Amino acid sequence: MVELAALMLDAAFGWPARLHARIGHPVGLFASIIATCERRWNRPGRWRRLGGIATLLLLLIIAAGGGWILETVIRRLLGAWAWAGLALAAWPALAQRSLFDHVLPVIRALEAGDLAAARQAVSLIVGRDTAALDEAGTARAAIESLAESFCDGIVAPLFWLMVGGLPGIWAYKAVNTADSLIGHREEPFAAFGWAAARFDDLLNLAPARLSAVFLCIAGGGGWRILWRDHARHASPNAGWPEAAMAGALEVRLAGPIHYDGVRHDKPWIGGEGGDATSATGRAALGIYVRACALLWLATSLISGVRL
Repeated sequence: MVELAALMLDAAFGWPARLHARIGHPVGLFASIIATCERRWNRPGRWRRLGGIATLLLLLIIAAGGGWILETVIRRLLGAWAWAGLALAAWPALAQRSLFDHVLPVIRALEAGDLAAARQAVSLIVGRDTAALDEAGTARAAIESLAESFCDGIVAPLFWLMVGGLPGIWAYKAVNTADSLIGHREEPFAAFGWAAARFDDLLNLAPARLSAVFLCIAGGGGWRILWRDHARHASPNAGWPEAAMAGALEVRLAGPIHYDGVRHDKPWIGGEGGDATSATGRAALGIYVRACALLWLATSLISGVRL
């Protein structure tokens, strides 16, 4: 009941801009803690990795401990209606509506032939250089982000909500935020962000594979490319939903990209597929919506079994 109600709240409202303007978002607290720790502890020397481990432990104590306290208070105060309070407390950790609302403008701009606007829109959701992307590169970036964030922003938080309640979902969000900000292989984060990156990998092992299954079912195929190409991604997890989406769309994803002006020759996923276009981007959104619907169904069934 809690999980399904949280999904419904997120789908209906996302995280409203007015609410964000007034109180921000809980992830912003995690980002502030990470930034403070990084300034103090990410210094040259043999203690850099220990500083990263300490940062991760501090985040887990705050996120999981805060989640436990909040869940305990909600259950004691609301009794039989605790599920509603727990759903409200879990709602900000999900990103169904936000992800859709960020990817849709990219696709609409491409459909309108406005490549500059599409590049601007996609720059808000990816870390790669976007100023010189062509239509295929822009569509590809949006589709990859949609597939990977289906795991990171929806399936994984929901999974850990089911497993660990509010402590589970907010601990996951804290770790995932740390991975996004400091879990990089490049300096100055290679050692400092090591613990966050590895722990995020661990927490996403099951959700990434579940995400791939949902995407293939929603896309009506893609299993062959999923099995063949999932390991072509540098991440042990991100390749699963990306390969599933590439296979379902019969399009190639990943490939060479630029970060901070430096070219990275990443292997193609679904290499024999066609180039991404506005049409495949629109189709990817359709797969995403159907995959979310399947997730709702699975959540309902699991909730029914629990009762």
